[in-house]
Amino acid sequence: MVDVSAKPETAREAVARAIVKMKPATLGAVRRGNAPKGDVLGTARTAGILAAKRTSELIPLCHPLRLTNVDVTFDDRRGNGTLEIEARVRTTDKTGVEMEALTAVTIAALTVYDMVKALEKGVTIASVQLLAKSGGKSGTWTRDAERRRAPSRTGHPRPKPAARTPLQ
Repeated sequence: MVDVSAKPETAREAVARAIVKMKPATLGAVRRGNAPKGDVLGTARTAGILAAKRTSELIPLCHPLRLTNVDVTFDDRRGNGTLEIEARVRTTDKTGVEMEALTAVTIAALTVYDMVKALEKGVTIASVQLLAKSGGKSGTWTRDAERRRAPSRTGHPRPKPAARTPLQ
């Protein structure tokens, strides 16, 4: 485990996203709250929050942190059965919360999968990625800023991401 005892406590935040793909009819059942196992989004939100709090128990050599906020939200506006899960985790501590945010969205995605597998066998967890982090010695990093610096494969500028609001 890395020794962080000499590092100062600073405000830190990380945002991660997971994408779960399913049939539109399956996502409709999730939205309506009538999946066989019950409230998929509420259960997945709770599972993600609990997972963030237990990250150091799940990942070897990961420091236990005093989390000050964990928020898990859902967005289905992409259409075609795509559910985006986003977690924002905050702390004031000696090391970052990237692993906590990634753990939160991963466990939330696995919970969605578990709760809809009776409706559909072909559900896919398509991606899990860190979107942004801030605080500490390395400062702020965002995936969007990294994409703007890198040329697209076609040579055209990359489009700006659309503004997003959480699914209730």
